[in-house]
Parts: sequence; structure tokens; C-alpha cells
Amino acid sequence: MNWTETISAASARIERHVRRTPILQDGGLGLGYPVALKLEHMQHTGSFKARGAFNTLLSQPVPEAGLVAASGGNHGAAVAYAAQALGHRAKVFVPEMAGPAKIALIERSGADLEVVEGAYANALQGARAYEADTGAMQVHAYDAAATVAGQGTVMAEWENQGLDADTVLIAVGGGGLIAGALGWLQGRRKVVAVEPVTCAALHAASQAGQPVDVEVSGVAANALGARRIGDICYDLACGSGIETVLVEDAAITEAQAVLWRDLRQWVEPAGAAALAALISGAYQPAPDERVAVLVCGGNVAPDPLG
Repeated sequence: MNWTETISAASARIERHVRRTPILQDGGLGLGYPVALKLEHMQHTGSFKARGAFNTLLSQPVPEAGLVAASGGNHGAAVAYAAQALGHRAKVFVPEMAGPAKIALIERSGADLEVVEGAYANALQGARAYEADTGAMQVHAYDAAATVAGQGTVMAEWENQGLDADTVLIAVGGGGLIAGALGWLQGRRKVVAVEPVTCAALHAASQAGQPVDVEVSGVAANALGARRIGDICYDLACGSGIETVLVEDAAITEAQAVLWRDLRQWVEPAGAAALAALISGAYQPAPDERVAVLVCGGNVAPDPLG
């Protein structure tokens, strides 16, 4: 697939439906070197996921039965939002671990919501059964070309805004966001995959030489807790020789605190995970290496406004 052309087409397709999110050049957050941040947690529904949802819905016919999605929370909210905006019915399956803030966000977007026991994999099982029973169109959270292309518009937009970095750090769950970045960049910049030690599907796949199932837990599991890395992400990561780093939960919560204390940006654990790699030293830039961090999600639990 020509990802450059596919992502360019996605950018044109979704442009009037998504926000052009701001970038922030910071003096270093106490790190001793500057860091560029892309504030994608300010996107519709609080994460980059709206991009993939709109691209999927706008690039193919939607059946009368509507849409179905499985989600840890952010993807479901994005699908519900896009479906409502475009006049489609949507059914969303989420695990209990999605948490009250994300569940309430999906409910406000007007989707038919079903909360299931377990983790994301259990929600995906329910969504697949619903798809088979009704003929609804499955909007996959990360392992579908239309989703990946939509997420790739983040990096296309960032470069258009003047991204000046040698290296971009991106948090990874199922891999849709980082796959889109890899597809767009085509090796022009170094991309570092950041995963919590408690849900590290890409790292495990890299070690095993193929996607494998992993156990998921920890503070970021409701956004980064995919049991298995997506095939699209795995193939693109193998092709690029991507570097993966792991961060502890304590580093993630510290990065959340730093973003709030120093920048007044209140983000969820997944949104702080990439920065955690710098704060903890899990990734140490070389001298004069210009680094950038993608802040990907802001749906904090509990919701500060209740």
C-alpha cells in the first residue's frame, strides 16, 4: 500500500470534521533539553481516535444496520461522535475497565452502549458477534487500513505545522496511531514506541518475531491495553526497525503530574505515556537530538467535572 497517498487522501477527506490540534514548544519540562509536544488530547472526544473514525465512515458505504465498534473507551467515543455527526446508528462495546468517564462520554455521544466484563478483547468478541448477527459495519480500533490512515493524518498535520524533530515518541496500544505515523514518515524521522511494562504488545511481538497475546493491566490499560498488536502495525514496525521502550506505571503518573504542574495540560495515563519515557530515562536522547512527544489522550478518570 502507498501509505503516503492513502494518508494524504484521508487528510483531505476528514479535514472539515476534525480539529487541527495545537503544538507546543517547551523549554524542557526540567529535562535540560527542549521538547515539542502535539496536543492531540484536544481533538474531538479527547483523543486522536476521531480521525480514524471519520476516515472509515467517509471512505466506504455504511450499511442500514449502522456501525459497531469495540473499544477501551476512546475509540468508542470517537465512533459514536462520528456516527452522530454523519447521521448513522452506532453500537459500542466497552469493557468495565474503560471507567466511568469514558463510558459517560460514549453515552453522551448517542451510541447504543454495552458494557461487558473483562478487557478490550472481550468487547471485541461482543462486537464481532453483533456484526455477524446484524450486518453492521465493524470499525476496528487499530488494525484496519482506514483507521490507520486516519490516525496517520496526525503526523501529516504535525509536519505541515513545522515539526522540527529528529525523533518522535508515541505511545502504543494496538498500534493504529504509531502505524499511521510510520506509514506517513517513511523513515524520514526516528519513531520510538513507548509502552507500559504491564501491556506491551508491540515489544512482546518484537521479542517473539510475530504478534502474540499478552496480559494487560496497569494505569493505562483502558487505552493501551490491547492483548495483541495489530498486524498492520507489526508489519510497518518490522519494516522500519522501530525502537521500543517500556515505562513503569509510576513514570506514567509522574508524567501526568508534570504535564499538569508545568503546562496545565490534564491528560489521561495513555496521553502521558510517551513523555514518561523521557522523564524516567527509559529513552535518553543523544546530545543535540531534537525530540518530540505526541500527547494522545485526555479522558481522565474521574472526570474533574463529574
